[in-house]
Amino acid sequence: MARILAITHPGGGTSGVFHDGAARAGAALEEWCPAHAPEPPAPLHAYAALLVLGGDQNVAEQDRFPYLTGELELLAAWLESGRPAFGVCLGAQLIAAAGGGEVVRAPERELGWLEVELLPAGREDPVLGFGAPAFTAFQWHSWAVEPPPGAVALAASPVCLQAFRLGAAWGVQYHPEVTAAILEDWIADLHGEAGDPLTRERDAAAIRAGMAPHLERWNAYGTELFRRFAARLG
Repeated sequence: MARILAITHPGGGTSGVFHDGAARAGAALEEWCPAHAPEPPAPLHAYAALLVLGGDQNVAEQDRFPYLTGELELLAAWLESGRPAFGVCLGAQLIAAAGGGEVVRAPERELGWLEVELLPAGREDPVLGFGAPAFTAFQWHSWAVEPPPGAVALAASPVCLQAFRLGAAWGVQYHPEVTAAILEDWIADLHGEAGDPLTRERDAAAIRAGMAPHLERWNAYGTELFRRFAARLG
């Protein structure tokens, strides 16, 4: 059974439905949070692929979160080796930065159930190229990616690039992994953020309102997306 190392971050939740997607491809996910443990559960050579999840941090905050520097070094070496990787939100930004791209402030925050469109290369992509060419995705980010040289743009929203492929690495800005439990945890964190409480209440209500019409389909999408990625590991 192929082993996939999932790198998690404080505030970023867990692998969610990706566990099911990996299992359907005969693979297993093992989670590791570098902020809490300096070493992964097993040596890196034991893993066939990396999954890098989201979090409250951003790539520019390495002074505050020095473990991000270690992750970037790990990812740079991993990408150089040509081994498969998949990044979500912060994880996609870390992959982009490790590969020579840039992480920039998005023109506006994307939070909630928002539209994403596959680009022509995305429709032909072996991992993302299934289902509808446009879909409603769950998003929660204020930063965006300017992809590395040689990367292929796969999906976009009106605000920013939403997915790219760099060799054997994929990055998505949206959150295909989320379950209802993950979203409820994030909503609880939202209430603790600074700023206008009415805005926070509005955002929380919009997230919950979108769960009924979207979450079941979104979980099916996330499961199949990661199954397709994990199936490439043989």
